[in-house]
Amino acid sequence: MSQATVISETLVAWFAENARDLPWRRPGFSAWGTLVSEFMLQQTPVVRVIPRLEEWLSRWPTPAALAAEPAGEAVRAWQSLGYPRRALWLHASAVAIVERHGGVVPRAVDDLLALPGVGDYTARAVAAFAYGDRHPVVDTNIRRVIARAVAGQAEPGPPSARVDLVAMEALLPHDDVAARAFNGAIMELGAVVCTARAPRCDACPIAHACLWRTAGYPGFEGRRKAVQKKYEGSDRQVRGLVLGALRAHDDAVPAQAIAALWPDVEQLDRAVAGLLKDGLLVDTPAGYTLP
Repeated sequence: MSQATVISETLVAWFAENARDLPWRRPGFSAWGTLVSEFMLQQTPVVRVIPRLEEWLSRWPTPAALAAEPAGEAVRAWQSLGYPRRALWLHASAVAIVERHGGVVPRAVDDLLALPGVGDYTARAVAAFAYGDRHPVVDTNIRRVIARAVAGQAEPGPPSARVDLVAMEALLPHDDVAARAFNGAIMELGAVVCTARAPRCDACPIAHACLWRTAGYPGFEGRRKAVQKKYEGSDRQVRGLVLGALRAHDDAVPAQAIAALWPDVEQLDRAVAGLLKDGLLVDTPAGYTLP
């Protein structure tokens, strides 16, 4: 039996017994819910996403429901999820789904890619998880598992859609149902077992087939990603303060109230200018508002 078959069959069986109970994995969860969850899960922990996702889908259970409201309401509802441009893209996607697809989230990867803010991972994830179609899905966790188990490396190299999809395709079962399960299984393994900093090899179902383990866990010799700057005192924090002030008011917030939010005038001006450029802020005669 090939290494690919061992890995795929073992992980599918492991996932059936060990998958976390997450909303988007439950029977009957909508394609719209899957799309929303994928937007929210980008660079945001699962525990923070779940309550916001439930609130969102209770208020906007369909793309048409969201598209009927101003984009600013999506930004307001996004609250503390971070990277609020995702809220604008999600609203724009809802509008596009209504206008181009009759309010139904499209199934084809190319149609999904044409939606605002939808990249290759999100398009494939929706097609695979919501519709059960056979597509290789690749995220950070999956890239790490493949690097270790298949390539024998501590960490993956720089992201490459061409290289990463080929590597995942080589492991993906041919059966649609098994392929969907394997996409979820290898992603789950990277999220809870084969983690970046503290892999739990003693609990890994494919430890016996892992080339990194067989090689004695060699260290990473490639180029490392730049470490993200601390949030405290950053432009991201100032942007968050400005958006927080706008979320708390239905009416425009006067410029002087915004000016009182942060002592560094230059940094505050930079944050406001960035929010205006991103479409997250609107400058009106009465002050600043959400779009």
